[in-house]
Amino acid sequence: MARVTGIGGVFFKARDPRTLAAWYRDLLGLDIEETGAVMFAWSDDPQPGGTGHTVWGPFDSQTRYFDPSDKPFMINFRVDDLDGMLTQLREAGVAVMDAQDSEPYGRFGWFMDPEGNKVELWEPTATAPI
Repeated sequence: MARVTGIGGVFFKARDPRTLAAWYRDLLGLDIEETGAVMFAWSDDPQPGGTGHTVWGPFDSQTRYFDPSDKPFMINFRVDDLDGMLTQLREAGVAVMDAQDSEPYGRFGWFMDPEGNKVELWEPTATAPI
């Protein structure tokens, strides 16, 4: 059975993502990267290589990335088997999106929860950044 291994990120819409990220940097000391996100590194055996990260990232308020959800946030869960998880969800009658994405740091898939929240699933590669 495929399973969630952690939270890969918390993403939300903001009127001015760069300014908001700078506010968090200045007031909370977050180490904002050039992308405007923060990567919190941690260590865990299930992650390939034993390390991983959780991303905090504001998106532009007009982003279409969270569509078809009308919610201003999206949770990203790390999974150990993206294909297996998507199959499990489909078999349970969950609305799984057909689109998938592959990046050098992992594969992604999405589904909608019962309250209309888009949820992102991420299967990291062994070379995913920490």
